[in-house]
Amino acid sequence: MLAMVSFHTGYFLIAVSGAAVFAVATVLSSFGVKMLIDDVILPSFEVGNVGFDTWASVSLIVVAIGLVRAAGVVVRRTYAGKANSSTAKTIADNALSHLMRQPPSWHRSRMTGDIAARAGVDTDAAAAILGPMPFASSVVVLLAVSGVWLVLTDVWLGLFAFLVFPMMLATNILYQRRVDYHYQVAQDELGALSEAAHESFDGVLVVKAFGAEERETERLAVISRRLRKARTNAITLRSTFESVIDAAPSLVNVAIIAFGATRVRDGAMTVGELSAFVFLFTLVSLPLRIVSYLFSELPHSASGWARVKQVLDEPLIPSPREHIRLSNDAMVELRDVRASHVDDVLALRDISLTVPRGRTVAIVGSTGSGKTTLLHLIAGLIAARSGTVSLGTKRVGLVFQEAFLFAESLRYNLTLGADVSESRIADALRTASADGFVNELGIGLDTELGERGVSLSGGQRQRLAL
Repeated sequence: MLAMVSFHTGYFLIAVSGAAVFAVATVLSSFGVKMLIDDVILPSFEVGNVGFDTWASVSLIVVAIGLVRAAGVVVRRTYAGKANSSTAKTIADNALSHLMRQPPSWHRSRMTGDIAARAGVDTDAAAAILGPMPFASSVVVLLAVSGVWLVLTDVWLGLFAFLVFPMMLATNILYQRRVDYHYQVAQDELGALSEAAHESFDGVLVVKAFGAEERETERLAVISRRLRKARTNAITLRSTFESVIDAAPSLVNVAIIAFGATRVRDGAMTVGELSAFVFLFTLVSLPLRIVSYLFSELPHSASGWARVKQVLDEPLIPSPREHIRLSNDAMVELRDVRASHVDDVLALRDISLTVPRGRTVAIVGSTGSGKTTLLHLIAGLIAARSGTVSLGTKRVGLVFQEAFLFAESLRYNLTLGADVSESRIADALRTASADGFVNELGIGLDTELGERGVSLSGGQRQRLAL
């Protein structure tokens, strides 16, 4: 997941540094336990009294180690969270920027819901790995330092304790190989479900008009069942994997206590050393479980990033407007134009047309004759396959038969966020005969229209589009 780290390396390195401090302090805390047992607790039973200086110094050391350990946790969590959220935002911004630069023809050839999932759910999944990654990276430091201490404390007991690590590593590798496929399938099915739901909500009037509610529900249910199956397979493998990870350290801990008791009996180590040994191994087990969590999240994150990368790697198609020439004579001039929406299926064939300046022209024809395609061609929404398109202006407005309004205020839909004076807005409303119903709205131009302008009638939406 080096690609994830590269977006905000600074945050990640600070998080890793905090995790490394936590790792070292974790090992030092076992020294505190050893000193507390051997220098304070046991002498208080054997002698009956421990000097204040000894008690105070040991307590101060334990508290200081705890504070350093806590500081490492705060730094790690804070900057790991910043790395996670900042990376998710950066990836989403890059994906959305790339999508917005693609022409309408590119978007028409893709599923809207799937694109939305890649720019939303998949970006979050890709960046989620940055949460546990700094902690998991500190395990290298933790294992190195604790390994030296465990072996120095008791060679045989230290080697025995480390038998669990190859077992966990082998389990991690096996898990990653098996579950990666299921997470990829689940991500793909989630995109398919998003697309199907988007289509269903978008075409709710058509569905209800033809009484197709049951068929549409069944269509969504089929996709939902496929998604459930893929996720169930992935979660089943994950739960099995985590059960093994949880059980392994506990079983080894029991064996360490049993074996360590014989070492204490033989005088090879003290009670404090055994207690510190068990304490440290228990503390090491938690980071190892975080590593296990990291491995369990890797397939999910990798599949999310792969889907986002497919969008980012799509080459940018030149805007159709780049092919439109500037005409000094006519307002609209087409010469031998051919256009199509699908390869090898022409919607316009050898069209030549000249519209003088100041002329109002009506394009009429039967359904499917290419009227809308012609307007899309003039507006620069699609490119001609051959021929030339020349316009007498660079400012072209197109009002679709079905007006699209954003889920924003009425003012935003009229200006699209541009700084426009109130007088210009009022003039535009009067010209489109929309000032009457706008003035009757609750708060006028600041009225929220809802998704696609659902709070307005079809005619009102068309007038606002004009």
